[in-house]
Amino acid sequence: MSHYRSDRTHSQFLLFDVFGVDRAYGVEPYEDFDPETAAEILEQVEAFAHDKLADSFPSADVHPIRLDPVRHTVTLPRDLRASLAAHVASDWLRLDLPADVSGIHVPASLRWAATEFILGANPAVAMCSQLIPTVVAMLHRNGNKEQQRLAELILERNWTVTMVLTEPDAGSDVGLGRTRAALADDGNWHLTGTKRFITWAAHDAAENVIHCVLARPQGVEGQGGPGTKGLSLFMVPSQLFDPETGELLGPNGVVAANIEHKMGILGTPTCELVLGNREPAVGTLLGDTHDGIRQMFEIITYVRMMVGLKTVSALSSGHLNARDYAMSRKQGRELISLTGARGGKPLVEIVDHPDIRRSLLTQKAYAEGGRALVLYTATMIDRFEVAKALGGNDTVAVERHRLLLPIVKTWCAESGWRVLGQEALQVFGGSGYLRDYPLEQYVRDTKIDAIYEGTTGIQSLDLFERRLVRDRGAIAGLLLDEIAQTVDDLATGALATESVLLGDALAAFRGILEHTFAQADAAPRVAALGLTRLLMSMGDVIVGWLLLRTAAAALARQSDPSLLKTADADLAGSVAAGRWFARQVLPHLTAELVAARLLDEEPLLLPDASL
Repeated sequence: MSHYRSDRTHSQFLLFDVFGVDRAYGVEPYEDFDPETAAEILEQVEAFAHDKLADSFPSADVHPIRLDPVRHTVTLPRDLRASLAAHVASDWLRLDLPADVSGIHVPASLRWAATEFILGANPAVAMCSQLIPTVVAMLHRNGNKEQQRLAELILERNWTVTMVLTEPDAGSDVGLGRTRAALADDGNWHLTGTKRFITWAAHDAAENVIHCVLARPQGVEGQGGPGTKGLSLFMVPSQLFDPETGELLGPNGVVAANIEHKMGILGTPTCELVLGNREPAVGTLLGDTHDGIRQMFEIITYVRMMVGLKTVSALSSGHLNARDYAMSRKQGRELISLTGARGGKPLVEIVDHPDIRRSLLTQKAYAEGGRALVLYTATMIDRFEVAKALGGNDTVAVERHRLLLPIVKTWCAESGWRVLGQEALQVFGGSGYLRDYPLEQYVRDTKIDAIYEGTTGIQSLDLFERRLVRDRGAIAGLLLDEIAQTVDDLATGALATESVLLGDALAAFRGILEHTFAQADAAPRVAALGLTRLLMSMGDVIVGWLLLRTAAAALARQSDPSLLKTADADLAGSVAAGRWFARQVLPHLTAELVAARLLDEEPLLLPDASL
C-alpha cells in the first residue's frame, strides 16, 4: 500500500452538502456538469493519483536528483520521471485550462478538490505540472500570436514551465532583482543574470522547459527602473525552437549551475539558473514593458492557493495514516483510573488511549477545516463566474477570494505543519521518526509551505495592508456578519454550546482587529508585532465557522443526531470535529485578544544583541 490516504468522501460532502455547489450545475457556465459527473471526475482523479503518482513520492526522497556540472543537465530518478510524464500527458491536467482552450468550463471548487489528490499523492510532481495550465492561460490573456502559439506548443509537446523571480540578493524583496534584458536586432530579448531557488528549472522528463523570467528591460522608455515597477516578464525556453512546429533548434543560453541541497521536497530539482553567461539567453517580452509583476501575480495567486492545499493534503494523509497505525498498534492496558489502576485486558490498541484520541481528533479537525477553507475560497470563483455568465459582476465574491487567499496560504501552512509534527508523527512514537512511515517526510516536505510564495510575516502584512486597511475592514466585515448569522442560526439545537463558543471567538477577533486598526494609526511598528496573530486568529474563526457549518450539515443527514457513535462514521466524525475545534481551539481567541492589547514597543527598543 502506498503512503497516500485520500478523503474523497469529505471533499464531496463539503462541495455538495455544505456549500451546495451543484446548485450552479446544468446552467451557464457549468452546463456540462451535474453532481454525478463531478463525483466521477473526483473518483477518477483520485484513482490516477494513487496509481500513477503516489509510489514515486518516497522513492524520490531516497534516490537523489543528479546534476551534470559540465553539461548542466539534470537527471531525475526513473519513477519520478515516469510520474511527471504521466501527469503532464494526462487529460486531468487539462481540468485547469481556460474554457476557450479546453472547450469546457470546469468549476473552480471542483478543480481544487481534484488538485488535492495530485498534491497529496506526490507534491513534487504537482509543483511542476500544475503550473502548466496557469501559464497557458496567462499566455492567452497577455501574449501576441506567437506567444499564444507557444501556449499551444506547451500542451501539444508536453513541455513544462517555471516561474523565475528570486535572485541571490533579491529574495522576498523581488524589486531588488538585477537580471537585465536587452532588445536584440531581431526583436527578441537577451537576458543576463542569475536566478536562485527556481523549482523544476531543469530535468529530463520533458524536452523543453519554458521559463517565465522577471527582468529589467534596457534601452527602452522608462527602462528597468528601481523596484517592482521596473520589471517585465519574458518567456525564455531552455531549448530554442521553431515557433510554428515546435521543432527543437538547440540549447538556449540558460543553464542550471547548481541544485540546492534541501531539508525536504527532495523530488523537486531546485536550481540556480544562469542566463546569458556564454551564449545569449533569448526570450520574448510578454505584453508591455514594466508590466511583469502584474502578469506574474496571475501565477502567484494560483500558487499561493496551491501551497495552502499542499499542506492540507499532507495533513489529511498524515492523520489517516496515524489513525490506521493507532487502530493496529497494541501497547499498554486500558486506562480506567488515574490512580494507577489499569484494565484487565493485557494489551489494547493505542487508539483506545485518551491522549491518542485527543490527538487524532485534533488532526482531523485541522485537516478537515483546512480543506473546507480552501474549497470555500474556491467557491468564490464559482460565484463570480456564474454572475458573469448572467451578465453581472459579483464583486463581493472577488474581494472575498482576495481577502481569503493569504489566510488559505498561511493558516493552512502554519497550522498544518505544526499539527503534522506535534500530533500526527507523535502517534507513531519512535517509529514516526523513521523512514519506515511517511510522516517524517511529510514534516520535512511541508515546512517549506510557510516560507515560499511569501513567508508568514509577509502574508500577514499583506493581509492587513492590502486587504483590511484599504477598505477599513468592510469586505472582512461582511464575512464576519455571515459568521454572526450562523451563530444565531445554531443558537438552539445540537450545536448550541458550540455556537456560543463561536460567537465568543468572533467577538474576540473583532476586538483584535479593532485594536490593531487603532494601534496601526498610533504606533504602526507596534501593530506590526501582532499581524501574524491577526491572520492566524482570523483563520481560526473562519475555520471554526466552516467546521460548524459542516457539523450542522452532517447532523441534518443523521437519523439520530443525539448519538455521537452512529452507523455513519464519516458524519459522526464531522460533527465531532466541529465540536472539538469549537470547544478546544476557539476559546484561545479570548487570550489572544488580551495578548494583543498588551503589545508595546519593548521588542522594538531592545538592542539587537538582546533579542
